Amino acid sequence: MPIPDVAAFQIALDCRFFQRVGLEVEAQKIQGAGPAIPDLETGRLQFSLLNYVTAFSAQAKKVIDLRFVADAYQAEPGTFLLMVPQDSSLQTPADLRGKVVAVATLHSIGTITTTLAAGVHGVKPDDFEMVEIPLNEMPGALAKGRVDAAWMTEPFITVVQRQGARTIADVMDGPTEKFPIAGWGTSAAFAAKHRKTVAAFQKAIAAGQQIAAKDRSAVVKRLPKYTKITPEVAEVIALGGYPTTLEAARLQRVADALVEQGYIPTALDVSPLLVALPRGAAS
Repeated sequence: MPIPDVAAFQIALDCRFFQRVGLEVEAQKIQGAGPAIPDLETGRLQFSLLNYVTAFSAQAKKVIDLRFVADAYQAEPGTFLLMVPQDSSLQTPADLRGKVVAVATLHSIGTITTTLAAGVHGVKPDDFEMVEIPLNEMPGALAKGRVDAAWMTEPFITVVQRQGARTIADVMDGPTEKFPIAGWGTSAAFAAKHRKTVAAFQKAIAAGQQIAAKDRSAVVKRLPKYTKITPEVAEVIALGGYPTTLEAARLQRVADALVEQGYIPTALDVSPLLVALPRGAAS
């Protein structure tokens, strides 16, 4: 996917980390976790970046049996914002009652974090409407008044800020501070049958992840290579974090939020879904 979440993978490709562990990797662009999950099930894809909200929902509903082999991206200040036009009367999420908010996809990280941010201000999910608009169309939708507010991530935050839009909330604050966003997953069947391949993939991704976590310039340099982010914008956008460990306690926050918000009917323990990182792959 052409988003900052994948930067560590691009670093691993450029630095030939996959070749060093004996893997030949063919990168394929996907539109999100939704389309990727059936391809993991059929074996068309062996590994994929998956946002945790979609993936854990699919796991809980028994759409697929997944295993996560590496963490990829987590929220940091300024990476996911509720934006409004400069002349909007909205000042905080408390003002969302009766309003329309754009999100990239429904029943996603966008809807759950918007709901949580609104809830902190006493606004219930039924008090406002969320509509699905592709991220690249959000700047236009906001400017033309099709929506009152928009849940946005980079590079679109920087785009609308330059058009005069302003922030009414950082949705990754308070209960969602450093919220896990996405990780690398495979099917349980593949993980069980190809343990050495999984371990090799983990080592290569971990090496890329460690560089991304320590060196912003390494991420900035590569964003224009696989996204439509220009070098100028890449220099100034807010980036999330690149975790170098795979921790059940951190990811359990997502599963617990899914239950709390009614996305899944019963509790989901994420611990059995995680494949331990090989020795030397985590820092």
